[in-house]
Amino acid sequence: MSVTIKTPDEIEKMRLAGKLASEVLDYITPYVKPGITTGELDRLCHDFMVNEQKTVPAPLNYAPPGHIPFPRSICTSVNHVICHGIPGDRVLKHADIINLDITVIKDGFHGDTSRMFYVGQTSIQAKRLCEITYECMWIGIDQVQPGAYLGDIGHAIQQHAERNGYSIVREFCGHGIGKRFHEDPQVLHYGRPGTGLKLQEGMIFTIEPMINAGRRDIRQLADGWTIVTKDHSLSAQWEHTILVTDRGYEVLTQSEGTPSKPAFLSSTTHA
Repeated sequence: MSVTIKTPDEIEKMRLAGKLASEVLDYITPYVKPGITTGELDRLCHDFMVNEQKTVPAPLNYAPPGHIPFPRSICTSVNHVICHGIPGDRVLKHADIINLDITVIKDGFHGDTSRMFYVGQTSIQAKRLCEITYECMWIGIDQVQPGAYLGDIGHAIQQHAERNGYSIVREFCGHGIGKRFHEDPQVLHYGRPGTGLKLQEGMIFTIEPMINAGRRDIRQLADGWTIVTKDHSLSAQWEHTILVTDRGYEVLTQSEGTPSKPAFLSSTTHA
């Protein structure tokens, strides 16, 4: 495993890329409502990134080994879609939940973040899943500090999810990020404390738990990208990009519209 420690100049560029990625989610928020298609959400985000921000949408034509190129600029994962949903003709309806996953490239560096959105009036069960998943992400983030281990992050997330009756998707994980979209290390959302890579100041990676209301089993659709729950249960995901600092962490993917840290964690501060 070759983990890149970012230089001060690279960290500054990652701060900018992360902020811009988060601002795409701020921009698109008013449009996420019943009647819009996922393809229209993609078009709006693409135009904002390319024409307003002068950024490059990282997912567009992204093709890791064994995959056909991803055909759109964002991922739109609705209801039982876990991740990598391809925007298209699907019309959002009242009670849907949707994850919008945004990655931009600015000056050669990647900013990667995602949020859950409620479409119209959603059920209490769907809201609870999204809220617990958000808490899982932040509980994981709160483990980050020099000398901690990746296993501490995964264990904290897994404990909170399973204590609330949910399951963790294990086939997908967070990842290092910088000049490349996906770098080492892999950041699992389950595990044992005190195991795995020891964190060092200057590491940058994503924490992006995918939590299912039902079983953790997954299935890939014929398009080669879209991942869904095998039992058709709802799934939720949130994502931030995190810098390990000398005293703890810094969330790089924040902007004016970023949801606040959960109140029960707000007494713990890192910078």
